[in-house]
Amino acid sequence: MSAARVLIVEDTASLALGYAAQLEAANYAIEIAGTLAEAQKFLSTEPFDSVLLDLQLPDGDGLDLLESWKGRLTETSFIVVTADGSLSRAIGAMRLGAYDFLVKPVAGERLLTTVRNAAERGQLTREIKQVRKSVRRDQFQGFIGRSPLMQAVYRQIENVADSSATVFITGESGTGKEVAAEAIHRAGRRSSGPFVAVNCGAIPENLLESELFGHVKGAFTGAVEHRAGAAKEANGGTLFLDEICEMELKLQVKLLRFLQTGMVQKVGASHPEPVDVRIVCATNRNPAREVAEGRFREDLFYRLNVIPLELPALRDRGEDVELIARAFMGRFASDEQREFTDLSPASLVWLHQHDWPGNVRELQNAVRRAVVTGHEPLLELQKTERPIIQREPAVASVDQREVGMPAVSPDQMPVSSRSTTSLADLIRGRSLADLERMIIEAAIDEMGGNVTEAAQALGINPSTIYRKQQKWVGS
Repeated sequence: MSAARVLIVEDTASLALGYAAQLEAANYAIEIAGTLAEAQKFLSTEPFDSVLLDLQLPDGDGLDLLESWKGRLTETSFIVVTADGSLSRAIGAMRLGAYDFLVKPVAGERLLTTVRNAAERGQLTREIKQVRKSVRRDQFQGFIGRSPLMQAVYRQIENVADSSATVFITGESGTGKEVAAEAIHRAGRRSSGPFVAVNCGAIPENLLESELFGHVKGAFTGAVEHRAGAAKEANGGTLFLDEICEMELKLQVKLLRFLQTGMVQKVGASHPEPVDVRIVCATNRNPAREVAEGRFREDLFYRLNVIPLELPALRDRGEDVELIARAFMGRFASDEQREFTDLSPASLVWLHQHDWPGNVRELQNAVRRAVVTGHEPLLELQKTERPIIQREPAVASVDQREVGMPAVSPDQMPVSSRSTTSLADLIRGRSLADLERMIIEAAIDEMGGNVTEAAQALGINPSTIYRKQQKWVGS
């Protein structure tokens, strides 16, 4: 092991220099901080194996520093040193994760023994973490996969987790962008704080500002009580903005101001409030193209794209598709109280032949469907043939805006959807939800099962289709 690094946080210069002299004589690399602010600066820029921490400091209580570092106490061991030897202070420090508690004056031998044990633990933990980065892992923070592409993703998440910089996750729909956002949160120093996710594409424009920044009672019709907002709820943790490119330009301006100032102003409030959050955002679109075509602000894009993270498509991940399919099979079989020993040979062939336009989410739905409808002991996975729904061109004359669908002209309708069936016969006895499902499934069938192309044809987001399919499977 290399020389262990120790940070001494002590405002009494004579004591700090005395500790440093003893530890340097034992070949430790030493830094000294006289305040909490100086200690935070050291810890945020350099790795330390151990911290010798005084509790009574000019700018605050040393326990505050210990509490703020809870997420990394296995790598950096804190030894609390104070003249206050009361039992309550000792218990408070140990509850926050302190490695040990020493009372001034500290004997030289006791100091060296405690620092050596603490530093060795921190250094060993750090080296184990480095070794793990070089080992191929089958799973990581909710992800499943051992492909080289996913190993690179795991390492990148670990590298950026402790930073406060904004992360911009891109990738096709269904590749696991929210899983990546949660992994960044759980692996970092904010893991003890809240993780709050907001889907910018699923909330109406007039409600999204309130959802993000909150509102005061009476700010608008329906505001019957105060609402904190997602940014405030995520204080001390991570705010995940999914489908960020769906956000309207007017709200993008307010988001940019929030990122620049760290202040949020509730709808209807007269004063802004400070918020401490890390921003992670995601999109399945090409953000550079969205900027070029004027749908996304360039200044906001560069503000968000500090650390880009691109998730690979499932079709590019090789054998991962089998690992994921088997994991889903085990989970859903347990839920349904079914017993499957493995995937059938035909299923394995199809897994690798299919291009998985919907990625992991599509695979999840396929496995769930096979578990529910299949027969033990082998799980048969195959492409589900959806029934072709016959419609006449007259369907296009209906104002689809009334049923939440984009207007489609007769020439734009799938050939297989045209028939002599009357519109009245088509809708008779069917609910609005039934009609919506018919239209979506017909579009998917017309596009050969490609959900992304079907979504483009219907003018909706692919994630909308996947959410509805998941609901249909459970119904």
